[in-house]
Amino acid sequence: MTEYRVENKQWMPPEWHVHRRCWMAWPSDDDQWPCGLERAAIAFAEITRAIARFEPVIVVVNPDQIESAKLHLGLSSRPASAVSAVDDPILYHPDRVTDLDAAPGIQLMPMALNDSWMRDIGPTFVFAGRQLAGVDWGFNGWGKFPHELDALVAKNVLAAIGIERIESPIINEGGGIHVDGQGTVLLTESVQLNPNRNPGFSKADIEAELRRQLGVQQCIWLPRGVVDDDTDGHIDELACFVAPGKILALISDDPEDANYDILQTNLDILQQAKDVNGQPFEVITIRQPPARYLDGTRLSMSYVNFYIANGGIVMPSYGEAEYDAEAKEMMQRCFPEYEIIQVNCLDIVVGGGNIHCITQQEPQTEELT
Repeated sequence: MTEYRVENKQWMPPEWHVHRRCWMAWPSDDDQWPCGLERAAIAFAEITRAIARFEPVIVVVNPDQIESAKLHLGLSSRPASAVSAVDDPILYHPDRVTDLDAAPGIQLMPMALNDSWMRDIGPTFVFAGRQLAGVDWGFNGWGKFPHELDALVAKNVLAAIGIERIESPIINEGGGIHVDGQGTVLLTESVQLNPNRNPGFSKADIEAELRRQLGVQQCIWLPRGVVDDDTDGHIDELACFVAPGKILALISDDPEDANYDILQTNLDILQQAKDVNGQPFEVITIRQPPARYLDGTRLSMSYVNFYIANGGIVMPSYGEAEYDAEAKEMMQRCFPEYEIIQVNCLDIVVGGGNIHCITQQEPQTEELT
């Protein structure tokens, strides 16, 4: 354990910290998926199976989508033995949890949902001392969509697994923050300071709450995200830490692209930033693929939006051979000891997110020393 972690009673570990499991949520809202719920389910199943090669996965599923999830994942009914009930049996049914015969690491947990963005609706797992806890941020559908059921998911997940719930007074989504586990968090002004999230909260107020909940000492603010991002500019489409002192940043190589100036501004800020010890970060760049549109809206296609599993990276591809191959090669350089798996995510991005958006890591407490 580093000195930084010892000094902070509550802190969020980096995403490469060893995981106990991954949390996901199954797609259920027809209106969210313009190419159809069936295509979304197929894509989710492929990502779930890829992650399950490296670590256990629990998929939270709306009760009316249980059969769909079982069908696409090849599940058979079998009661789970290690999950506790919560107070409301309508939201959680411990007797109906199932697991996968062929891949025992996949389980279903029935729970009322609006849809499937587990990064944003699930708890942010932190260490409180040497015990695991979960931060339950306020969730208001990114300030624009009705997601009353999703606002209860973090609370219900934590109750189901018997982990302490730490309630935060601010609206925040997991896709809006990225930490290095050494005292720094990446975030965007267009999300955290948006009046549709936290009216009346200043930048200093937001920073103070993130320091309290995540154990960070400094915030690196990027101005905004890519165009046509329903989240108003989540950081997980733009940049992420890939190791202590290393940041992977999305760029455009086309000066005529609508994202070019946005991403260049972000890059300039990251290249000038320093860690909590005053050392500059090594900033590695990765090109965004050529733009694609659906009904006039640009799809948020980023290679930065990936999941770090135990010994594996599950990252998107988009049917752009040159860009996909280059991105995979760059990811292998960032994670030389990891197996890299690419999954075509076009049927995910049409819904407004990507692999990182639909996953949430739960860290392994045994890794604390």
